[in-house]
Amino acid sequence: MKKKLVSLVLASSMVLSLAACGAQSTETAPADTQTAETAQTTDATATEAPAETAAETPAEPVGEQSINVCLASEPASLDPALNSAVDGATLINHLFSGLAKWGLDASGNLELQPDCAEELVEGVTNEDGTVTYTYTLRDGLTWSDGQPVTANDFVFAWNRAIAPETAADYGYMFEVVDGYADGKLNVNAVDDKTLEVTLANTVAYWDELLAFPTYMPVREDVVANEAWATDPSTYVCNGAYTMTSWDHNSLITITKNENFYDADKITMNEINFYLSDDANNQLANFENGDWQMIDDVPTNEIATLKETYPDEFVTAGQLGTYYVCWNINENILPASNTLTGADKAAAENEVRNALALLIDRNYIVNDVAQGGQVPASSFVAMGLTDADGSQFYENAGGNSFAGYYDVSEDAYEANWGAAIETLKKYYTFDEATQQFTDFPTLTYLYNTSEGHKAIAEAIQATFAGIGITMNLENQEWATFLDTRKAGNYSIARNGWLGDYNDPISFLDMWTTQSGNNDVQFGKGDNAKVQAYSLDITDLGYETKVENGTWSETYDVLISDIKTCTDVKTRYELMHRAEDLLMSTGCICPIYYYTDLYMISNNVQGFFSSPLGYKYFMYCTITG
Repeated sequence: MKKKLVSLVLASSMVLSLAACGAQSTETAPADTQTAETAQTTDATATEAPAETAAETPAEPVGEQSINVCLASEPASLDPALNSAVDGATLINHLFSGLAKWGLDASGNLELQPDCAEELVEGVTNEDGTVTYTYTLRDGLTWSDGQPVTANDFVFAWNRAIAPETAADYGYMFEVVDGYADGKLNVNAVDDKTLEVTLANTVAYWDELLAFPTYMPVREDVVANEAWATDPSTYVCNGAYTMTSWDHNSLITITKNENFYDADKITMNEINFYLSDDANNQLANFENGDWQMIDDVPTNEIATLKETYPDEFVTAGQLGTYYVCWNINENILPASNTLTGADKAAAENEVRNALALLIDRNYIVNDVAQGGQVPASSFVAMGLTDADGSQFYENAGGNSFAGYYDVSEDAYEANWGAAIETLKKYYTFDEATQQFTDFPTLTYLYNTSEGHKAIAEAIQATFAGIGITMNLENQEWATFLDTRKAGNYSIARNGWLGDYNDPISFLDMWTTQSGNNDVQFGKGDNAKVQAYSLDITDLGYETKVENGTWSETYDVLISDIKTCTDVKTRYELMHRAEDLLMSTGCICPIYYYTDLYMISNNVQGFFSSPLGYKYFMYCTITG
């Protein structure tokens, strides 16, 4: 999920059921943002606000329970089908209830729990290999306007999410449901309380999908008003909270829903989500006590804040990757270039991968980001497991080092030399100045954030050192998402948090029709480029393509992954998908995410997940 915890150890220990969104978060820079068997409990402990020691007497909650927090600026959408960002998902998780949810067990570990469903049932395998799940909804489920929640609300919402006219970024997440290819999901309301769902085949992470915002129900008569999700008066939801006010670009207030089935466990009466992308403003409001939680801090203040607020400055693990993406349709060869077709695509792949070698990830992590991030050598994030239980990223690339680049500090000089030699093949190099003289001017797009800006400036300086001009352009979050999605950029910052704990959540987003395909693979001019090869005949498949299009190779490969039920083969297919993805050079990993935020010592009961979600419904404010 686009990113706008759990210590860092969590990133490597989190090997069971978690749910990627694009992220806006800005630890030091924001992110946009499964094992072989289904598991409902993680091995990881959720990040919680500091608690009193056993020797202390717990403080009592003070007054009417209300909390002021700031996650990000104005959300792009709070429609469960249209949201694709982590900050929006956090709000939706408070306002809506799906069949399942993430919560804490008695030991403080994250686990999947039934929500609208009475229980998370086992599926029944049918003779044709499809798998059917039958869910019974809890008694007394209601919408915020008092109408009952029915099984048909789920049927409608899920089919709406895949409808072309909805244009949901995450419509492809229903690809595992039987009927997706035909445009009508095999999901049926047996009666008002019984929902029957048939999957195309066994899906190890199915229960995790049920907790994902896109799988939340919406009501047909409500969403008939296209502006329903922008105004509290029309925002009908079924979760622990209702929206009581929305002062756009300033504040969203949500209030406890007394008719929620689990209302007696909701301890926070009101949550004020202040909307700001100004890290200095966030810090000022935290330090003066106005805001109890902030999700961003100024990069240049991190070292001081760690010392000044040792209990309130939190570094948490996340399943995510901060990266730079290229618009594949952007011309990056010199004006004198005469290459076309597959030859041109191959040259541009080489150029992008060479530029990726120039970026000093250790400098960015240690001197710019300063948040415990780990230099990234692959797109699939650290913490996701392979078929044998090892780290997926460690087995990527087929090199003597983990991943597709050697990101060790000792390798940087060799990486630099190799990159320069590759670029000399395509651009004029002045030996006297050690600069290229005919590289087209680039524009680097980022959303407003001091952290993103600092990283952009570091990359800008590196490229300038060899004669490449890269101008910087920043946009506010919602505009930035629209610009990047439309492909109106050349190079942009990006971030992705896994939507669930399976490598496919980092790979299926790059299919041609995916709403999260910001690189524009298979779109525009790239749709006709025949430059991609795929041979998986050694794995028992018939697919062998030489110089095919993106849709003939990558899209086919992702489809095969989603229908593969052999664990070892499935993971090998995912490695090959990442190999093809990374060969383009359009994805340039910078670091594996950590989540930096500040939360007041007076807040008890808060927790977050490595998927980037923050949970305030069980919080109390103490004296």
